[in-house]
Amino acid sequence: MNAATFNRPEGSNWGEFGPDDQIGRLNYLTPEKVMQGVAEVRAGLVFSLSLPLDLPGGSALNPARKPPILRPTERADGTQVFLHPFACDHNTTDVACDDEVTLSLQYSTQWDGLSHIGSHFDANGDGNPEIVFYNGHGTEHFHKADGTSRAARLGIEHMARKGVQGRAVMIDLRAHLGDERVVVGYDRLRQIMEADNVTVEKGDILVVHTGFADLILSMNGQPDAERLAKSCAVLDGFDPLLQRWIDHSGIAAIACDNYAVEHRPYDFHGDGNSPLLPLHELCLFKLGIHLGELWHLTPLANWLRESKRSRFLLTAPPLNLPGAVGSPLNPIATV
Repeated sequence: MNAATFNRPEGSNWGEFGPDDQIGRLNYLTPEKVMQGVAEVRAGLVFSLSLPLDLPGGSALNPARKPPILRPTERADGTQVFLHPFACDHNTTDVACDDEVTLSLQYSTQWDGLSHIGSHFDANGDGNPEIVFYNGHGTEHFHKADGTSRAARLGIEHMARKGVQGRAVMIDLRAHLGDERVVVGYDRLRQIMEADNVTVEKGDILVVHTGFADLILSMNGQPDAERLAKSCAVLDGFDPLLQRWIDHSGIAAIACDNYAVEHRPYDFHGDGNSPLLPLHELCLFKLGIHLGELWHLTPLANWLRESKRSRFLLTAPPLNLPGAVGSPLNPIATV
């Protein structure tokens, strides 16, 4: 299936960038947008926006995602290559350490790929909803067997090859709302943007600071899930005005420092017709807007506020790992 030959959901942009498009709104990251980002570099300062990839710590926030395990690589004879002679059959002075990692790709600072969230939708017009992903890509492109999985369409490698560099705009919710749990709809967001003189234009990458990742850092790898669930601002994905603004603003991607960008109602049991995470459905499924989660934004947000700025150059490619549905990264802000 693809957007050229099948139905598309109401409010989606399927087909806008061609029937085989796999990067969505990243098409808005044109050379002109890159140059706009470069023009924001005035102080030459660089901020890493990644948490240590072993945080939050444990699996309290998501039991399916586990912290990374580093281990030595092994030679064919089982010898572990760690504090080991580099060439064991030669008398040399070299000592080698070589390791590998088991890592949940969306455990810490991450991008959600467009293959991360699909929906049940009648794309082929037969009256029966089927599982489908952005731009009409169907389950025939998704493979799971023998303990392995692979997205042959919409994998994170397409985002990696694009590069993901351009002008980013910070909205600092924490500066206005503190660390209390506040669900932020369009009206509150607009008020904060007006107060801080923040303007978002087509092709900008929206970055939202709530303080959530800063709170995680303070917990030293022992996250208090109950406290975190009651802390820091979250976007109201159920607000139709906010959904409309995200669509009409032409945002190329959204990154946030909290767990899911949007509010997840833990008492939501569903009616079979509504998504649990409506911003994920809107962005990943309908509009092709990648979502970044658990970015460490507080030092950058503080510097921008002190400098009376909101824009910066963002360089944020994921790992070029074919078939993956998400990826860790070390985003870099240059101001």
